[in-house]
Amino acid sequence: MAEPVDDAPPRGRWPALAPFRHHAYARLWTGAFVSNIGTWMESIALGIYVTKLTGQAAWTGTVAAAAFVPIAVFGPLGGALADRVPRKTLLMTTTLVQTALATLLTVLFATGNPSAPMVTLIALGNGICAALGFPAFQAILPDLVPLEDLPGAIALSSAQFNLGRVVGPVAASIAIGLGGYAWAEGANALSFLAVVAVLLTLTLPAPDPGAREVKIWQSIKDGFSFVRREPGLRVNVSAMCLNTFLAAPFIALVPAMAAKVFDSPKGGTFVLITAQGLGAVAMALALGGLVERSGPRRTLFGLMGLLPFALVAYALAPVLAISAITLFVVGALYLGALSTFTTIAQLRSPASIRGRVLSVHTMILGSLYPLGAVVQGKLADVIGLRATTAASGICMFAALLLARALRPHAGEAIDMPVPVGLEA
Repeated sequence: MAEPVDDAPPRGRWPALAPFRHHAYARLWTGAFVSNIGTWMESIALGIYVTKLTGQAAWTGTVAAAAFVPIAVFGPLGGALADRVPRKTLLMTTTLVQTALATLLTVLFATGNPSAPMVTLIALGNGICAALGFPAFQAILPDLVPLEDLPGAIALSSAQFNLGRVVGPVAASIAIGLGGYAWAEGANALSFLAVVAVLLTLTLPAPDPGAREVKIWQSIKDGFSFVRREPGLRVNVSAMCLNTFLAAPFIALVPAMAAKVFDSPKGGTFVLITAQGLGAVAMALALGGLVERSGPRRTLFGLMGLLPFALVAYALAPVLAISAITLFVVGALYLGALSTFTTIAQLRSPASIRGRVLSVHTMILGSLYPLGAVVQGKLADVIGLRATTAASGICMFAALLLARALRPHAGEAIDMPVPVGLEA
């Protein structure tokens, strides 16, 4: 692993914020946060616009899917590219294309009313760029902070996504109210430049010299093969699949919970999303210390063991205020588990294959999360949201117990050294 790019001061009194003492990481985090706010502004603006333009929820869902589904399809390609071309170049390229797409949307909104198919096509292009660039973004974190700060750095990066999810919709509402959809899209276009400016200041290690000698398809296969053969990663990915399919869909169902259960579609949604985001931030401030004291394995399975109980409590909350409190806990536990999955993958992946390993995580999120959301959404139409959310928590806990009974020592592979020569 490369040394951090700057001489950092010693850890202060707040170890959770220790990653920020590395200037390169602090700049990247700030740039990503600004860009993430812009991305959420675009997501909200396009959803509102397409809904009003067509009057059809199907088009709204199509635009959202166009931005998200490429993560599953193009994520593995992004991982392979992250290991064979300079990661800085890859991120710069995808970010500049996203800037151009956001600028195009700004012009279209400023000069007329773009059609729903046009908006969907641009959202698809943006989703493809995000899928190609995200593995590279994740893979550079170990080059910016030392191992002791890596769990905290990953958690803080996840927290900025949740913060953007809270700030972005508010900013979008203000921008649309002041200047229309063009203002929201223009803000998104400008936000990408924050990432570009930061990337220009970074010095990152070159890719493995022999990486380009392997054909791209074989390179992708090698990444999946490494995850399958490495015992710790195999356990990690299995746990992530369970967590993503059963637990993660609560995120997609928050608006429905606010509208159908608490009869507060706008205010309730904002309260619940804010509670979830604040829970994620709280966990981000604590996770580095938890991993440092207990290790990644105990931290991961502790968080996953508590998450089903939090989901059931959220499902049974009688009023919006209590629901927000329980969702704060759910958001914290979910963010902690998600960040720990990534931490384990980073720690167990050689730098030459890190992008491809992380792209497996990207593919899991991009496929199992929407699938779980669709399944739970349809189930909720039959048995209700409360029962569906509670059932997901109960099923997750039952699956954890079953895995523990069938393979009681499987998780210990996460603590073992990576077998020498496994990458070859």
